[in-house]
Amino acid sequence: MGETDGVDEITTEAELRELLGEPAPRAATKDRPCLDEIDRQWLAASPFCLVATSAADGSCDVSPKGDPPGFTVVLDDRTIALPERSGNRRADGFRNVLTNPHVGLVHLVPGRTDTLRVQGRARLVRDADLLDRMVVRGSRPLLAMVVEIESVFFHCAKAFLRSQLWDPATWHPEELPSRARIAHAQEAAATPLAELEQYYGESYRQGLYPAG
Repeated sequence: MGETDGVDEITTEAELRELLGEPAPRAATKDRPCLDEIDRQWLAASPFCLVATSAADGSCDVSPKGDPPGFTVVLDDRTIALPERSGNRRADGFRNVLTNPHVGLVHLVPGRTDTLRVQGRARLVRDADLLDRMVVRGSRPLLAMVVEIESVFFHCAKAFLRSQLWDPATWHPEELPSRARIAHAQEAAATPLAELEQYYGESYRQGLYPAG
């Protein structure tokens, strides 16, 4: 018997609202259909975002995307574009976009506890003019994801404050296995650990922006 068998499950919105209550008017109506100047400033400062997608069958994916601040290109008040560079080639989120274009993005700025949320419809493009605008260190992205904005708003800071995410006193990365050890345990047991440590070392950083 699983640990969640027989739990008191919430199955209706009425039950959910009974527990959470109704959102304050300011929260309920803060969605905007297009970017304003503050949104543009935030995107220009953001080096990282999370992209959430769902396939036609309902399976989901959340993928991190990052580059130097301003990597998200604002095409106009209702359209943004994100570059895709060399990675693990799984393309989970992009395959989802091909069958269901609806996406959700959360843009972070280091040290800030609020986040910018964008919902919209995505397309995958390979227009040369757009990709040329996204060159970093001489490296051109493989493609771009263009998002037609349907809703944009700032999300409150409480999750970041509760987690103390940006407080260095709470950072203890050394308490977890290194990326090489995780790969050895879960993905590449036949590869010597020393070889994986070399792979995820300085050469890994140097290969972030392949020329092309």
